[in-house]
Amino acid sequence: MSGSGARTVECEVAKGVMPTDTTEDVQRRGAGVSAQVAVLPVGSFEQHGPFLPLATDTLVACAVAREIAAAYPVHLLPPVTVSCSHEHAAWPGTVSISAVTLHAVVSDIAASLRRSGVEALVVVNGHGGNYVLGNVVQEASARGERMALFPAAEDWETARERAGVVTSLLTDMHAGEIETSILLHAHPEFVRPGHESADFTADDRRHLLTVGMSAYTESGVIGRPSLGSAEKGKALLASLAESFGPYAALLTAAAERK
Repeated sequence: MSGSGARTVECEVAKGVMPTDTTEDVQRRGAGVSAQVAVLPVGSFEQHGPFLPLATDTLVACAVAREIAAAYPVHLLPPVTVSCSHEHAAWPGTVSISAVTLHAVVSDIAASLRRSGVEALVVVNGHGGNYVLGNVVQEASARGERMALFPAAEDWETARERAGVVTSLLTDMHAGEIETSILLHAHPEFVRPGHESADFTADDRRHLLTVGMSAYTESGVIGRPSLGSAEKGKALLASLAESFGPYAALLTAAAERK
């Protein structure tokens, strides 16, 4: 917008989110493994209170996926950045697609990978509202395709304990200690002032799918972001990378049995 008195608000863009492999890199990495595994970060574009960006879930999923790619010979894919954030529709900036669309996108990506020789896909989910991803993996596995969803709740719980995260997974629902910590470590430039005093808890959310987030929080925060730290974020990611080992072993062992 232009004109008298208009104020320009600049958009910041996260660097390091898109992988930079060439096709030769993919070929070289695939030559040394029994089964090629790709990692697909799936985030969202939804409100995360006044101090974290709309792209928080995508940035978290990408940070986890990058940590995995640094430790295992997997192909890192660019993220799916818009998903199922319908419960956040009351806040400006939130964008959603249907569960049917997200199902189709991930399924199509998996099919495309198989045609190019990448047999297995791990979906790294950064948004709790993407329930349909469990169905995508469930259906693909029933068809004999190799797919996994990561991290599981148990992986997050292990990471929480190892990183010294105080808040439980129930309380730390949205824009809380975990997400703030990971962004303070991976993308501190996008964490705005205010998380130090934004704590808000609402542990009983049994009607969330019916009434949406706005029925439980005015700020959009449910959790204790004041407890977040870069040190916890680093430890969370390290733990998740370690927890990925059994997933990689399971997917490659399935290939070896064929």
